[in-house]
Amino acid sequence: MRRFEVVVIGSGPAGEGAAMTAAKRGKNVAVIDKQDDIGGGCVHWGTIPSKVLRHGIQEYVAFRNNELLRPAFAHVQVEYPDLLKQAEAVIATQVRMRRRFYERNNVPVLDGHARFVDTQTLELTTASGSVEHVTADHFVLAVGSRPYRPADIDFTHPRVLDSDAVLQIKETPKSITVFGAGVIGCEYASIFRNLDSKVNLVHNRDKLLSFLDDEIIDALSYHLRDQGVLIRHNEDYDRVETFDDHVLLHSKSGKVIRSDYLLWAAGRSGNTDKLGLENVGITPNSRSQINVNGSYQTDVPHIYAVGDVVGRPGLASASYDQGRFAATHIVDGTCDRHLIEQIPSGIYTSPEISCVGPTERELTEQSIPYEVGHAQFRSLARAQIVNCRVGMLKLLFHRETYAILGIHCFGYQAAEILHIGQAIMAQPSPVNDIRYFANTTFNYPTMAEAYRVAALNGLNRLA
Repeated sequence: MRRFEVVVIGSGPAGEGAAMTAAKRGKNVAVIDKQDDIGGGCVHWGTIPSKVLRHGIQEYVAFRNNELLRPAFAHVQVEYPDLLKQAEAVIATQVRMRRRFYERNNVPVLDGHARFVDTQTLELTTASGSVEHVTADHFVLAVGSRPYRPADIDFTHPRVLDSDAVLQIKETPKSITVFGAGVIGCEYASIFRNLDSKVNLVHNRDKLLSFLDDEIIDALSYHLRDQGVLIRHNEDYDRVETFDDHVLLHSKSGKVIRSDYLLWAAGRSGNTDKLGLENVGITPNSRSQINVNGSYQTDVPHIYAVGDVVGRPGLASASYDQGRFAATHIVDGTCDRHLIEQIPSGIYTSPEISCVGPTERELTEQSIPYEVGHAQFRSLARAQIVNCRVGMLKLLFHRETYAILGIHCFGYQAAEILHIGQAIMAQPSPVNDIRYFANTTFNYPTMAEAYRVAALNGLNRLA
């Protein structure tokens, strides 16, 4: 039997954040992961591979649309499997780098499947079948999530995919139906459309990504359609029919949508079913997620849960911070959860989206007097130089205090641009003031200059 002060189950961002923080604070820590390579779903099936795919496609599209280079690329066709090979190289680099983190901090990584025997003991089963027991004073569950799979859909069929299986197909689909227009569905719709696949984006709501600002939602819908994506709102599936060379999605409204592949991207479930939680008195919710308090403690106080397994926001960045805060609570009893209340979102569609803070709709509902400052990318010299004129930066600020309330960006480098405003928005008054951007000199030409343009635009509305 092996004993540690803290045992972390899962080596994704949440698990890494917890393990590194606890180890640096002097705790004797071990990490358990059932996969051969560390990194969790973020590195192997989620954030990293999908963003590598997206980056490769963006470069391909940029070359294809460049007037100078277009003749040379006229007969070049990038295929989906080629992009997957590029993703494999990045994944391997990430795994090596993250394993060195654990080695440098003297955190052993135990390979195998962990299951609770009681509130202080785990049963660890290795791939070879050997079993040992591990005890600890505290446990952190960072087991992540997996794609939700309805029982009536045959996911063993090679033409029925989820967001994990889509990384294994060996061809560029001529056509694909994406069911579910959340972040994952919209991102893959963009990826495949830019590879010239015919894309159906189907979901059961009346708009895409309803948590976004309405102006951003409208822009995303317009540009997806402009690229050739067929969006079908308010459609729920009735059944899926599979054949050797195609898939039929039957909707409850009577529509039948035929495509080479079906990508199911509607929801995720926590990886809790084989943890033995029934042996410690923890009951997951209907999505197999674990409920936690403000310090990330479960119903058993010395067992914590962080990351995707606790539900929203389901972002790698937030998961890492949750792991850090849970470890801090283990060490000294405090938790800085408020630091991640304003979490930036990055959505890697084409063009990409990023935002932090409330939307116009939310500010209106709260009766907060706000004003809007816009910067259209088409008016920025840098956007003209790189031929990425689609997009805008939108600043929402208080009409009386001038404090920045929300930032919403759509277009080239949106996820990078956002952090400039986020840094000011996070400061107390008087630093958080839209006039900061109006009175700051930015490098020219840059995309960051959009902040000065947007600030001046918003202040002019008050004149």
